Amino acid sequence: MASKKGAQKSLKLAAVLDLNEASNLKANLSSLRGNAVTVDASGVERVGAQCVQVLMAAAKAWEEDKHPFTFDKASDAFLKTLQLIGVNIDHLLAKEIRQ
Repeated sequence: MASKKGAQKSLKLAAVLDLNEASNLKANLSSLRGNAVTVDASGVERVGAQCVQVLMAAAKAWEEDKHPFTFDKASDAFLKTLQLIGVNIDHLLAKEIRQ
């Protein structure tokens, strides 16, 4: 059965988001374009700047498409790394994980 455009989709991020994972992440996100997306970053242990760039570009693309793009769950490692590199995703976090 074909999925309906605009349906809520979820994406669970890999434990290690490094340069090698950036192209996979981009491909996975591209396949979800046109849908509301909830990202699960609860299992992330390491994240590199390249994958952060992919995620932020996706957030911008979803905003331009007027579709929700949120982080439903996020590990401490994920949130701390974003904070260290100066990326603020508070506006993309689910209410339950906002600090």
